[in-house]
Amino acid sequence: MTGDVVELPAAAPTAAATAVQLGCAVGAIANSLVFSVDEEPLLVLTSGAHRVDTRLVARLLGVGRGRIRRADPAFVLAVTGQEVGGVAPVGHPRPVRTLVDAALEEYPHLWAGAGMPHTVFRTTFTELVKLTGGEAAVVADD
Repeated sequence: MTGDVVELPAAAPTAAATAVQLGCAVGAIANSLVFSVDEEPLLVLTSGAHRVDTRLVARLLGVGRGRIRRADPAFVLAVTGQEVGGVAPVGHPRPVRTLVDAALEEYPHLWAGAGMPHTVFRTTFTELVKLTGGEAAVVADD
């Protein structure tokens, strides 16, 4: 069933650690990464199988590469109400523009953070796009 929060046996600071605990492919982990684009937040939900290419994202957003930066922990907490390592794709104090990695669509089920470093919830690509009001996008070229 999708949507149920699962408490992992231990904190999972990486997609690889989460995948091991869940027994799934690392690519099925939807990492929540927060960026600052001209001081505005951008949430990128990316497959655990690769890294976000900020050049691609900058082009997609129509901004220069230097205008997009990985957010620091204080910015992440202020924007999402959650600490780095446990950021969920939803439940933020205000809406955050969200890009959902198109590579996640290849997995029938995904796992996303549920607000704490040791909690996740199962979802699907379609559901994740709908829940977040996000845009499907290619965010890596590997």
